[in-house]
Amino acid sequence: MGVTGPPGPVMDRDEVDRALARLGAEHEAIETSLLALQDHAGRRLLEGAELTGTTKERWSTADASITLLWAYFDAYTDALRSARDIRSRRRWSSREDLVELTELLRGASVTVAGSATATANAPTLSGAGRLSEQFSLAALVERMNELYASSLDMVVTADAVWSALPARIDLLAAELQRTRRLAHSVGVRPGEHPSGDDLERITRTLTTLRERVVSDPLAFWTPAQGSSAPGGGRPDTKAYDREARALEDVRREIDAVLTVRQDAEARLVRLRDLLSRADRTLAEARSARGEVLAKIAASEVPAVSGPPTALQEQLATAAEYRRHAQWHRLSPLLEALEEKAEDELLRARESLTAVTAPLAIRAELRGRLDAYKAKVARHGLAEDPFLIERYDAARRMLWSAPCDLRVAEDAVLRYQHAAADLLSPRVPEQGGPTDRRGPQA
Repeated sequence: MGVTGPPGPVMDRDEVDRALARLGAEHEAIETSLLALQDHAGRRLLEGAELTGTTKERWSTADASITLLWAYFDAYTDALRSARDIRSRRRWSSREDLVELTELLRGASVTVAGSATATANAPTLSGAGRLSEQFSLAALVERMNELYASSLDMVVTADAVWSALPARIDLLAAELQRTRRLAHSVGVRPGEHPSGDDLERITRTLTTLRERVVSDPLAFWTPAQGSSAPGGGRPDTKAYDREARALEDVRREIDAVLTVRQDAEARLVRLRDLLSRADRTLAEARSARGEVLAKIAASEVPAVSGPPTALQEQLATAAEYRRHAQWHRLSPLLEALEEKAEDELLRARESLTAVTAPLAIRAELRGRLDAYKAKVARHGLAEDPFLIERYDAARRMLWSAPCDLRVAEDAVLRYQHAAADLLSPRVPEQGGPTDRRGPQA
């Protein structure tokens, strides 16, 4: 839809012809736009829908605006026809014809009957209560542009929401029904499992959401910031997206239950194995504690706890759930048991490590003593009386029971230092071998 030129002095013949050509093209464009609006799928849906809320209010105004648009267009058509008739009277228009054409083409010469504006519930330039309105062709086109833009925006917006949301809601509802059937098959039902309650809530929410979208689509529209184009914006899908995420969470929960049903026996066997290994490790720790107390003196050995009876009871409960196909209860119990069983095995291993730490220290000291003895022997000092004395003292302490680890470690260190003192002169320095033991060596 275009805009006519501004009013001016009396037009000559060429100006009139150019104006008429422009107005004719403009008339065709306006008519095409109005017919497209009339046939728009969104407008037809709005006419037949039971609307509520914001959409009902805006459609009442838009529908009246469309009616008024046709009244304005008819007046515009009549004015253009009259101008063409005047121009066609003579090949060379007279001064009187040009004055009349100038007034018709540029002046406020178009009258719209008051009945048209009164029956249309749309705002007018002159306000309500006028019997008729006077427009220039330029003002009339501007007025039609305003009404057309607002009406088209409303129609396009409603159509965009109806095209986007109801179909998506229906697809989600179909997926919801499939999920409900699957949930019932694994015992996830309302009142028995939280996911069953979630499915009921999602069902109610989607039903209400669809009804609201169909009756009040404009309530689910987010306009684009700074956009003046008709239909600028996007459907507001926050409510739909929230329910889609909730359904996805339920599906994941049901998938977990299905997984439990498929591998429950293997997981129970693994749990029994973990707890059995924890029991054996604790038994080994208890046995090792007695050995440590007998063989190591002056050492604090931590106590060892008994087997995890509570976990064994929960494992028996899990086996009972599996026998009765209570998968929705078995799933969270297995997850909790697997974590606790891993922790229990780790605790048993840490207990064994803590209990046997003194034995490990003694073994490390023995290994260190023998390693230094071998080193001394490689350097030809195995028969050194002083080293033999230090070695025998350390060995007696490490191989006696109970063994005082602190005293034994001191003896090993004395043997190491003695060996190091004897071996250090035999290590050559840069520039050739030297004897660092002094003149009495």
